[in-house]
Amino acid sequence: MTVLTQDAPQILGDRQSNARLLMGALVVMLCITSMASLAVGASGTSLWQSLLDLAMGRDLSLRDRVVLWDIRAPRTFMGILVGAALAMSGAVMQGLFRNPLADPGIVGVSSGAGLGAIMAIVLGGLLPAAITNQIGFYLVPLAAFFGGWASTMLLYRVSTRKGRTSVATMLLAGIALGALTGALSGILVYIADDAQLRDLTFWGMGSLAGATWAKLFAAAPLMFLSMAVAPFLARSLNGLALGEAAASHIGIPVQRMKNIAILTVAGATGAAVAVSGGIGFVGIVVPHLLRLMVGPDHRYLLINSGLLGAALLLMADVVSRTIIAPAELPIGIVTAVLGGPFFLWILLRQRGILDL
Repeated sequence: MTVLTQDAPQILGDRQSNARLLMGALVVMLCITSMASLAVGASGTSLWQSLLDLAMGRDLSLRDRVVLWDIRAPRTFMGILVGAALAMSGAVMQGLFRNPLADPGIVGVSSGAGLGAIMAIVLGGLLPAAITNQIGFYLVPLAAFFGGWASTMLLYRVSTRKGRTSVATMLLAGIALGALTGALSGILVYIADDAQLRDLTFWGMGSLAGATWAKLFAAAPLMFLSMAVAPFLARSLNGLALGEAAASHIGIPVQRMKNIAILTVAGATGAAVAVSGGIGFVGIVVPHLLRLMVGPDHRYLLINSGLLGAALLLMADVVSRTIIAPAELPIGIVTAVLGGPFFLWILLRQRGILDL
């Protein structure tokens, strides 16, 4: 039983003050990384020279307009949305499972979305020409999105009984579903031709290189809606940290909160995976890092996770574009190199708690 002392209000106030200061710092950090994302590229187009030309009333060249407006700008906005969606989804899942090792992929969204994308790449040529002509390059993102939703709904049905969702059952079912989708994906990869294998490889590594305004406008509404809902779960997630029974006793509708949290994570992560491919570790690293800095209060953790996730993904994208320029390294490799050691550190730090 926790005993409150006279210093408790002061400690709580200090954490809230630190969280607000950190939020302001993260906004500045996101602005800086956004400008860097717009300024960096293999084409040699200078953002600052282009801004100076516009300020002086000079028209931009066709190449500069295409590079800045049609290539770098949608890529930057896509990075902001995908990074924020993955990080906030990770914070929600860690609060729901009361486990810092939880990840959006635990509900089967990532594996289901990956299977959908692989099916579109390998079997898309079997569709009637009338359908492929209408859908065009939307085929893979749409298949990934619906694959993520289908796997989440299946997982939800398996883990829900008599109107109550078991988090433990969802965790175990998510592992089984991930193994099943992995096996089906392996079959499709086995029958793919060389060109399809190349597409599968780059999609699986994750990248923002294919960002366009059309893809952004297709995925942004769902990511925006999911991220807008997440902060309203903050107080319920704080109460859930006491346990489901205690949360119910203080008036939190636990089952309804679980349903909303699962659908929120499915929407945000499914849309993000659909347009960017497999980008790992953002959902684990960002919330846990912030929890060490400002504490577990989800009122600040969720928003700060979105800001830091967006900034870190843009930083990783800048690194992926410059480290082997003019070629480009898949961003999923960069996040894995940075996130893998951090995940191992979390695992070792929690080893005593998890009894590993």
